[in-house]
Amino acid sequence: MEIYISEEAIISNIQSDFRKAYPFLNLEFYRQPHEVGERCCAEDKLSPDTPIDDIRMMHTFGWIDISKQRTAAEVEYDFKHQLGLSVQVMRKSGKMWIQTTKTDHWTLQQLSEEAKLAEQSIFFYPGEPAE
Repeated sequence: MEIYISEEAIISNIQSDFRKAYPFLNLEFYRQPHEVGERCCAEDKLSPDTPIDDIRMMHTFGWIDISKQRTAAEVEYDFKHQLGLSVQVMRKSGKMWIQTTKTDHWTLQQLSEEAKLAEQSIFFYPGEPAE
């Protein structure tokens, strides 16, 4: 499964495409890149109405593989290295969105299943920042 990132895309379009595949996960976009297992600062989070062309470091477009066997870290890496975009995979826990800092090595399927189970209760691993 892949999502296409066009030159005309805005953040909310990409988020919507991602959530169609994974209703309990989300992508947030940030000004500053982060390393695997590192959290992103809330102050750096970009508005959903931000055009991709305004924020990317590389002016390219293309497909990002979001297959269920890929890890959060792999998807974040692809956005950074293929398109020059800093993203953080988030998973839903109750009514909160949790950065997947401690679970970056989990597959999108694992994260989605865990988030679905946690829908009725708030659950996150120690060290995973909530937003």
